[in-house]
Amino acid sequence: MKANTKLFLVAGLLLALALALFISPFADRDPDGLSKVAEDKGFASTERQHDLADSPVAGYEVKGVDDDRLSTGAAGVIGVLVTFGLGVGAFALLRTLRREPDTQDEPAVDARAG
Repeated sequence: MKANTKLFLVAGLLLALALALFISPFADRDPDGLSKVAEDKGFASTERQHDLADSPVAGYEVKGVDDDRLSTGAAGVIGVLVTFGLGVGAFALLRTLRREPDTQDEPAVDARAG
């Protein structure tokens, strides 16, 4: 991997981590999107708990962290790291699958011989 690519990845990761840790705690707490529509249209009462509602970072908060802003920031950092890890893993797998098979078993062909 070229140095420019590594620098770009590290800078992007650091920027994403900084945004997750320092900016996400200031996100609006009022419901938006589907939650807001469900409240406005009167079907919010039919909402069911998700299977992962008891997970450590459910609801954009880390369980066990009492400070709301710190909890949200920590959940953002965890999300960034998990997403980055999955991306790196996926690209590593693709790189492995795209490699050409070893040609050591095949006899060398001299282009000058004719």
